[in-house]
Amino acid sequence: MEVWRHTLEAAPRRGPHVVTLGTFDGVHAGHRGVLGQAAARARALGLPSAVVTFDPHPAVIVAPHRKPKLLMTLTQRLQAFESCGMDLAWIIPFSRPFSELTPGAFLEGLHQALPLAELHVGRAFAFGVDRTGDVAILQAWGKARGCAVHAHALRAADGHHLSSTRIRLALEKGDIVEAEILLGRPYVLTGVVVEGDRRGRHLGFPTANLRWDQEQLPAPGVYVTAVRSRLFEGERPGLTNIGEKPTFEGRRLTVETHLPGFEGDLYGAFLEIAFLHRLREERRFDSVEELRAAIGHDVSRGLAWWEHSR
Repeated sequence: MEVWRHTLEAAPRRGPHVVTLGTFDGVHAGHRGVLGQAAARARALGLPSAVVTFDPHPAVIVAPHRKPKLLMTLTQRLQAFESCGMDLAWIIPFSRPFSELTPGAFLEGLHQALPLAELHVGRAFAFGVDRTGDVAILQAWGKARGCAVHAHALRAADGHHLSSTRIRLALEKGDIVEAEILLGRPYVLTGVVVEGDRRGRHLGFPTANLRWDQEQLPAPGVYVTAVRSRLFEGERPGLTNIGEKPTFEGRRLTVETHLPGFEGDLYGAFLEIAFLHRLREERRFDSVEELRAAIGHDVSRGLAWWEHSR
């Protein structure tokens, strides 16, 4: 997949494409449906497909006080776009001047670089200054230029609207199951293992302390996770704790993962941690011995869940 990082003015000029537009935070099941249909239509028409997205998130520029905690890094979004069959990903730098473009000016600039044969968006897609552009404007513009505009309903299995906001709310509640259903896959944190306080090792359950890349964390608690690393083949079961270590009067949020049976050195390793099942919420224990017993119980329950569910 080719990647552009250009403003409208600086973009190369190409031939007709089937295009889809959006921020696509999380690239959830609904997003992948739109991307997949755009890719399929491009193949049917014998044209390349393109996804046009923005970085940073528009809210960073126009409403920083309402900026959402992002579900994905830009690198992850690009990987997801490629897996959905996109031939080109155009990342438009989102700036204050860009945010002030009228819907018509944006569409004309886009069309000059990538003549739109077809356009695929979600029905709630909004764009242009003060989000004044909507599907009706897109369709009127497309009709005048011979571009078919397809507006797709993003619906979850329960019939309600599917959105990145809804996924964030599920994660904030610790509802890993709902988040997985909405995403179409488990929620994943990635990052590098860094030095921790080594309390897990002293308790008999060494942990990998993750410097995570994503902004949105699941709610504090203990989770069964699937862990991937170049240090071992496939995935391994993990017990991941998100929290502030209240037993030790902690004040700093951490993401720590215990890999039962693993004895290697993980410092500096890049991990992918997929959240599968929540065992319990975070709690404070009255003694180190009580905490050690609880962790042992968590590990036993987590491995039992893994054996019966994976």
